[in-house]
Formats: sequence, structure tokens, C-alpha cells
Amino acid sequence: MKLNLSSQIVLNSVPETFYQPRTAVDRSEVTRMEKIRTDIFPSSLEGARHIAEQIGAEIRLARMAERRCVLGLGTGLSLTPVYDELIRMHREEGLSFENVVVFNAYEYFPLSPDSTIRSIRQLHERLLNHVDIPEEQVFSPDGSIAQEEVNHHCRLYEQRIKAEGGLDIMLLGIGRMGNIATNEPGSSLTSTTRIMLTGATSREEMTMSFGRKEPVPPCSLTMGIATILSARKIFLTAWGEGKAEIIRQTVEGTVSDVIPATFLQTHNDANVVIDLAAASRLTRIVHPWLVASCTWDDKLVRSALVWLCQLTGKPILKLTNKDYNENGLSELLALYGSAYNANIKIFNDLQHTITGWPGGKPNADDTHRPERAKPYPKRVLVFSPHPDDDVISMGGTIQRLVSQGHEVHIAYETSGNIAVGDEEVTRFMHFINGFNQLFGNSADKVIKEKYQEIKRFLQSKKESDLDTRDILTIKGLIRRGEARTACSYNHIPLERVYFLDLPFYESGRIEKLPMGEKDVNIVRELLTRIQPHQIYVAGDLADPHGTHRKCTDAVLAAIDEEKKAEAAWLRDCRVWMYRGAWAEWEIENIEMCVPMSPEELRQKRNAILKHQSQMESAPFLGKDERLFWQRAEDRNRATAKLYDDLGLACYEAMEAFVEYKF
Repeated sequence: MKLNLSSQIVLNSVPETFYQPRTAVDRSEVTRMEKIRTDIFPSSLEGARHIAEQIGAEIRLARMAERRCVLGLGTGLSLTPVYDELIRMHREEGLSFENVVVFNAYEYFPLSPDSTIRSIRQLHERLLNHVDIPEEQVFSPDGSIAQEEVNHHCRLYEQRIKAEGGLDIMLLGIGRMGNIATNEPGSSLTSTTRIMLTGATSREEMTMSFGRKEPVPPCSLTMGIATILSARKIFLTAWGEGKAEIIRQTVEGTVSDVIPATFLQTHNDANVVIDLAAASRLTRIVHPWLVASCTWDDKLVRSALVWLCQLTGKPILKLTNKDYNENGLSELLALYGSAYNANIKIFNDLQHTITGWPGGKPNADDTHRPERAKPYPKRVLVFSPHPDDDVISMGGTIQRLVSQGHEVHIAYETSGNIAVGDEEVTRFMHFINGFNQLFGNSADKVIKEKYQEIKRFLQSKKESDLDTRDILTIKGLIRRGEARTACSYNHIPLERVYFLDLPFYESGRIEKLPMGEKDVNIVRELLTRIQPHQIYVAGDLADPHGTHRKCTDAVLAAIDEEKKAEAAWLRDCRVWMYRGAWAEWEIENIEMCVPMSPEELRQKRNAILKHQSQMESAPFLGKDERLFWQRAEDRNRATAKLYDDLGLACYEAMEAFVEYKF
């Protein structure tokens, strides 16, 4: 069973020569915009293996020379695949770590002596506990020391690194603000190990890496920029679309303390190792025509013309031969004969993505329509990772599908219970208790006892405490009620609404359990029961919490199992991917775009507002201060404006989709 099919989604077919050039000459050509050596791999597993092999080789060389290998290690989530590969090499290939010395890149501060929120604890759980590094060869800043001792302690840490001969290899992830270790924006090139006030974004990322709601302390003791740059070799890793923009700034931008990772440009052996998703904003991937000759396909031509329109401020049909020649696109003139021919081709391609009939228009010529006319009406199954992603991401499209007579089913894949605030539980428990008093004379002992039990727990609850199973159940019920209300508002019968409660989600914490066959089988059972003609799944592979990716992997794995079984219903089914509150599809990838009028956008907002627990009090709104309905409207309006700027039809808002070919 394939459980990671989302990692194989390739929207733009990038020729291998652009991400893994064969010769030094090819590399020098395609990487001309890059200021740090950057190695791109098709997947995070291949990238992690590349790093682990080099670290393993360095450890073996040091052993042969009868010396220690000194590693500086971070603890970010992006390093976990590297640590997993090192553990595999230890177990299966006999790689010994007995000659390895480890220096932890940072530790949280201040910490109580019994605190479980420790960076070094993460490092033990992810690597050290699984290999044979002697405990006395592991060093870390001590986050529990007295504040007046911090400066002296940091100096001793620097001295210890020098006493071990300096760092051979430094292994780091990168934060969304470009921080390395916990060197926040503003850090100096000459900074050494010191105390650092941690920014809100970095603290959010650190909290997520622990997989719990308890926030990390406000400061940290971190290796400085100079300490990191003293390493003989540096590896910086990042995986996924969520880090693509900060990687672009780090690799192609100017050196600046605003983005501390750019200081790696000054090192003579720094290596950025990323997957294709994290590389998606680098020039050689997103604008390859600027660095080398291209093999042009329709998507690349569309991407180039959209870029040219944005660069010149012109709509597509006003681009001229001069615009092409002056901006590195003369190859297209040779290919199409003139700017006009290229312009009209891409204009028509984009025009054909727009449809007010997302389920297909009956009795119409569907030659140039995104969806086929038959069968009509269609059975449509929308998979929603959380109980509100359906209306946030494609609420307008759902309304269209229902109003046009299709049989719409909604499947909520997870309970969404950890994203409900405690005050919501208190409010509902007050209602239940009051209802019992008014209409049952307080006769129901279960309600009375459970009310008191939950009330006591919430009154004494600490930030680090996980919710009880009863509280998680109540939070799940709250979200079910909101989802049913939104479905009723959209005229979807409740017998077509399903709550799958996939097991991987039910960890009670931010960090989820691995998605497995049990999850896939639940999804597959629903697919075989409904046998849909259309499936909609989340394409939010940059979702910072990871739930969307796992939910999509469960659906894709179930479809793949049905394909292996040669299920007849699949032959007449299409799968469309939507995006939610985190990002939108790039216009060159959009294959179906559903317009919305002002009234339809307002109806979409109303459906989102039915999810009251996800308004101001929702625990995971993230660094974006806009509420989910605001994000959705802004994103949908921005898509419409982009189409308008390109000279196509002008709508109030648009929802975009990409087809998944299985």
C-alpha cells in the first residue's frame, strides 16, 4: 500500500538537468542566480539520504584517522528524515557513532529542572537514543542555569567546542523567518553562543515540533552565527512548499541580518539540500528560461507569459515581440512565429479553465471544458481534512454543484477536536447542565457528574496538560454540529455527510500518529460505497500542521488500491485538488477555475461562519491574523484579479482546482 503518494505529485514537469545537472558546466549555467551550493532532490527521503551518507563518510574517515568527529546538530522537524537515515545506517550498515561528539545547536531558556520541553530531549528521542554515541560525548547548553550565570556558561560552551577541535559538520534546518539555530533576524555575523529572545514565529514552529500546545520558553541559549560558520562543513535542509520562499531568499538573495541564513553565503563549504517542492521558487525551477534554453511545453509557456505580463504590467493580448526579446523569451518567438500567436494560444488556454459548471454542463460541447458533460447528474464526494476545509476551500463550488443538481457528499476526515478552545467546552457544558436542570429537574446523574468532573479538570488544567478523552469527544461533537449546520445551509442532506474520524489524528496533540492502512481502509470503504464520478481532495501540501497531507495521502492510497483491484467505477471518475487557507495554486497549474458573484461569495462566507469555534478563539489560526473567512475571500478575490489583469473575464472571486491523474 502506497502511503505517501502526495510526495509524488509533480505539477510542473521539471527536466532533470535543471535540478540535478549532469556536468559542472551544466551546473554553473543553471545555478547562476544561486550564491550557495544547492542540491535538489525529487523527494525529502533522497535528500536526507544524501546528507546522511556524507555525515556517515565523515564519521568513518575520522575513525580511520583515530580521531573524533564533531557534529553540531539542530532539532527541527526537517532534520528527522536525516536522523532516521543515520539510525538505519547504524542498524543495517554497522555505522558506529562511538567516535562522535555532539553539540546541541540550542536549548530553551529558562527551564525548570523537571521541564520536559527541552531541545536536547528531542535530539535524544530522534537520534541519540538509537545509536551508540557515549553519553559523555553529548553536550548541550543548560537552560536551567541561573540568569546571572548565562554569559559565563555560553563562554564555556564555546571553549568546549574549541577543545574538541571545532565542528566538523553543522546540520541545521531553517525557520520561516530565515533563522538558523535560534539566531533571529538582527543577529550579527560575529555572534557566538548567547542568550536570544525568540520571536513569535520561531516559538510557534518550536511548539509544533514538540507536538503539543504548551508554548516553549521565551528565550534560548543558541550557537551564534560565528559559531555555526566555524564548522568545516554546513548542511541546511528544508522540505516542502512551505519553505520555498525563504529558501529562495537564502540562496539567491543578498547577505543580510534580516535573514540570518543568508550568512551561509560567506562560508566556503555550505550546502543547501532540499526537495523539489522547497526549490519551487528558485529561478532555475520557476523561471528556467532565465538561466538556460528550455524544452517548452504548454505549462511552461503559460508560466512564462504570466510572468511576462506581471513584469510588463500588460494583459496577455498586448504583449509584443519587443517584450519577448527584451526579457529572455525570444525562444518563444522562434517557436510560435510571433508574439500574437503565442499570446492567443495561452489566452485561449486560460479562458478554457474558467467554468461556471464544475460538475460539467449537460447537453453541451465539452471539448474545451475542464469537466465532461456526462454523466449527469454526477455523484460528487468532497473530502475535507478538518470539519471546515470544505467550505473554506471550495464553498462556492459546493454551492454550484448542489444548485446544478449533482448528488454531493461531504466526508470529514478528522474530528478536528484539538482545534477547539476550552471555553467552547465550558459553554456547551453549561448548556447541557442547564438543560438538565430546567427540563429534567437535575435527575440525570451522568450529566451532573460529568459536568463536575470536566469543570474541575478545566479549572486546574495547565498549558502542558493533554485533554482527557471525554473532553476531546465533546470538542469533536462541537465540530460535528458546526459541520452539519454548514452542510444544511448548503442544502446537503445530512445522510450524505460522513465523519470518518481517521485514527491517525486521534493523538490528542498537534503531532499526529503515522497515517496507516487502517486510515486508508476507512476511506476506501466510503469510496466503494458511493462510487463517485468526481472526488475533491485537499492539495494543501504546505499545510504547516501536516494534517492535510496525511488526509490526502489516505485518499490517494485508497484510490490506488481501488485501481489495483480494477474497480469499474474508477474508469468514470476524476479527482480534483483544491487548496485552502494556506496558499493558492499557481496560475500555470490551474485547470479549472469556478467564478463567484458577490452574492455567492457572501453565501460562502456565511457557510464558513457556521463554524463558530474556528473564529477568534480557534487555537491554530497561525501567524496570519486574518480569520479563515477573511483569508478565503482575499485569496479568491486575488485569483479573480489575476485573471482580470491578464485580460480575461472580470469576476468578484474565483476558486481554483488542479486535476490529479491517478
